[in-house]
Amino acid sequence: MVDAAALIIGVILFVVLSPGLVLQIPGDDRPVEFTNQRTSIASVIVHAVVFIILFYLLQLVFHVHGGTKVD
Repeated sequence: MVDAAALIIGVILFVVLSPGLVLQIPGDDRPVEFTNQRTSIASVIVHAVVFIILFYLLQLVFHVHGGTKVD
């Protein structure tokens, strides 16, 4: 389960942090827009940075390792 945990965390974060799906930071007209289903280059970069930070922190908190175990 430890090997699959990194994949599960990544998939959940990817779905939740997809720009325009739940929210978009920065939005087109406002700083934050909800469920507008559009993206911009700035929002893709912001969401990618937030994804990387959250993914790293969740791996540290739950002691998850993405690689395979070698005995």
